[in-house]
Amino acid sequence: MMARTIEEVLKEMQGRVTVQPSSETTAAINYNCDKCKDQGGIIEWREADVFGNGQYIRKEEVWVECSCVKQKKINKLLKTSEITDEFQKMTFGNFHTEGYQEVIKKMYDTAFQYCQAFNSIKNTRCNSIALIGQPGAGKTHLLSAIANGMITKLLVPVLYFPYIEGTEDLRSDFDQLANKIQRLKEVDVLFIDDLFKPVTKVVNGLRIKEPRATAWQVEKMFEVINYRYLNNKPLLISSELSFDDMLDIDEALCTRIFEMCSDYTVTIKQDIKLNHRLLKMREAK
Repeated sequence: MMARTIEEVLKEMQGRVTVQPSSETTAAINYNCDKCKDQGGIIEWREADVFGNGQYIRKEEVWVECSCVKQKKINKLLKTSEITDEFQKMTFGNFHTEGYQEVIKKMYDTAFQYCQAFNSIKNTRCNSIALIGQPGAGKTHLLSAIANGMITKLLVPVLYFPYIEGTEDLRSDFDQLANKIQRLKEVDVLFIDDLFKPVTKVVNGLRIKEPRATAWQVEKMFEVINYRYLNNKPLLISSELSFDDMLDIDEALCTRIFEMCSDYTVTIKQDIKLNHRLLKMREAK
């Protein structure tokens, strides 16, 4: 075997050296969270009272959960809630009561008080809220504000169920019906929007509103609401119908809703002047 020169040995050694990434390469890494570098938390130095008497205090390393973890939970809850992007923008802060009748302020105050009391009443029979009556008065806005707050502040799972589209979805796939119904029963908070929303019909030249409440729809709503009634699971309900109207549809269903919402119910009388959407439409002309 021929002896190698020193130049040949050095060249072989250089070829074996692992190239380390430069600072520029490291800086190019994109993290979803720059604060914790996607680790879910950071190490902080905090004071610890060793004996609990304030006489010997030292600093020690503590693992602190990063704020991005909570945001990930919020994003997941918002996605599974089926609350639309537009409804996610609805808050107490952008709901206006100035210039409207006193009942609108009462509705706002009732919704706000419900949020304040939620943690103490959520496992009781009277743990729900119903805003019913005149369309366009802001019922859905305030209930959306409640739902959004529950998700973003309390990390409470909420499911949005728009009555018309929701019942059509239930009927669209009977193979999944049982699973969908079970989800409506079990979710922590169920938001039913526009329950039994009426359709306008012309009869003998007169315009009348007829509730959308087929035997099948009533049966499924009773199945869901009765389960939640028996298991103290909160409801957020909006409807154009009064409780008297709902009694004509199904007494057992109506009385359960009434009992669950008895402490937090506002009925807005039928008054076209309270329809905010109509007023905005007229102002735009």
